[in-house]
Amino acid sequence: MKFDVFCEIQIAKPWPPEHERQILVDTVEQARAADRAGFEVWWQVEHHGAPEFSYSAAPEVVLTAIAMATKRIHVGHAGVLAPFRINGPLRVAERAATLDILSGGRFELGLAKSGGKEWETFGVNPEFARDELREALQMIPKMWTEPTFSWDSKLFQMPEREIVPKPWQKPHPRLWQTASSPDSFRMAGQLGVGVLGTTLLSPVEFMKSMLDEYEAGIASCKTPAGKFVNHQKGVFTFVHVAETRRQAIECGAAWSALWYVHAAPIIFKVPRAVWWDQIRAGLNPQLARNLVNNQQTAALTAGDPTSLEDTPDELPVIALLKRMARGETVSFEEAHEVTETLDSVIIGDPDHCIKKMDVYRKIGTDRMMCLLQFGSIPHEAVMRSTRLAGEHLIPHFAEREKAKAS
Repeated sequence: MKFDVFCEIQIAKPWPPEHERQILVDTVEQARAADRAGFEVWWQVEHHGAPEFSYSAAPEVVLTAIAMATKRIHVGHAGVLAPFRINGPLRVAERAATLDILSGGRFELGLAKSGGKEWETFGVNPEFARDELREALQMIPKMWTEPTFSWDSKLFQMPEREIVPKPWQKPHPRLWQTASSPDSFRMAGQLGVGVLGTTLLSPVEFMKSMLDEYEAGIASCKTPAGKFVNHQKGVFTFVHVAETRRQAIECGAAWSALWYVHAAPIIFKVPRAVWWDQIRAGLNPQLARNLVNNQQTAALTAGDPTSLEDTPDELPVIALLKRMARGETVSFEEAHEVTETLDSVIIGDPDHCIKKMDVYRKIGTDRMMCLLQFGSIPHEAVMRSTRLAGEHLIPHFAEREKAKAS
């Protein structure tokens, strides 16, 4: 299992002076630290119109700055919002190839279907979004590798053209797809591209069921979208490494994790039930199977899934999220005590983090995508966490791989 960084370019209120400039400067500095620490890939998201949650509206520009400021770490875009009204495939191919050249062959490309508010912003037709994602993954490698390219489908038409530049990597950079549902995990496998998923507060066992869908897709892959199959599984979640448990509590990492899950549905206009039901379902094997089988989300909860009223049998983490939604105060201490019991959240001293990381390794995770900068965690604490991960977590799992190989 290798270690990557997943970055939103995120800063929760209250904002300091000139916060937009500062968070971008801090992000590049954090990428330098990740390069020194031995992380493999710096993944940058793409979001639009999401103040507080993400300032990664021009990820190719940020990734270029990071590539110029680092030596060995790869720069990954995960994911390019693939609906054609947001990013046309030709422009994605051109920008990606340019960045691959400028980075000396260190670029990785992931595509995402997106949804919610961002579909509204660009006028995306939800009926075609998944098909556009699939066609983009099929078109872009051809643009990169063939002397000329043309396409004629219901969704996209382009006359024959010479596409330049071509990527530095041959035949082309690795391809990935972000996924959040059983169908999307299986689709990534069928296309022969790597898959990037997320647990956040959902149990790791829930992600295991999704990775199984990906493996089923890989097994049925006849013609990969690219020139080769990228059979890798990446998972991102909250990670904060501190010298002690007390230090982890005091920097507010656990509170920031709860804030992230509280804020995301509001900012992106996604029902809370979509997030909360995954947390609930993963703790109940039968409900997890139901969700994997695409049964209606409403069947997983009793009553109104977005109700903010307290219930006697509610999960402690959902109870805290309800309090946040009602505008009540949640302390750093109680946030830590609750999230510490979740196997998917990796916050604590190095030994504690290693034990939790090993759960991800056991379900077949190839790339541990660490969300290090989230919520209101101070920049200095993110830098310390990055350094400690490089000193303890990355070497520990590298030694395990060496021992396994020998």
